[in-house]
Amino acid sequence: MQVRTTVDTAGAELMDVRFVSGEAYEVAVRGHRVTVDQPADAGGEDSAPTPTELFVASLATCVAFYAGRYLTRHGYSREGLGVSVGFDMAADRPARVGTVRLRVRVPADLPVERWPALAAVVSHCTVHNSLTIPPVVTIDLI
Repeated sequence: MQVRTTVDTAGAELMDVRFVSGEAYEVAVRGHRVTVDQPADAGGEDSAPTPTELFVASLATCVAFYAGRYLTRHGYSREGLGVSVGFDMAADRPARVGTVRLRVRVPADLPVERWPALAAVVSHCTVHNSLTIPPVVTIDLI
């Protein structure tokens, strides 16, 4: 069975999400599959990350990608590059991520005087930009 992302008439990429079982769902995107689930205390089987965890992970991996590209572009190694991320849910409603803390582990060969430029680059990754200037979200029932 081939799974692929399709393009709608407006040119937007489409992903497909389908029910698996319990609280688990599978996302199909460009021939890849990603499963999400909920922890046992939320009725799931904890078989995969939650959608919220993937949301935060998308920010961390986008930051890592931008950092890696910066390093390569300027002739530095990516060896040792990493990003740790923590998040807290907001205490009030609506339910949402309230804070995200990212820590970029900078490779040893990047001089400290280059750190501000690296910080500027990673703070403008696509996912961060999408949080800063949120997209229009529409939901249609069909």
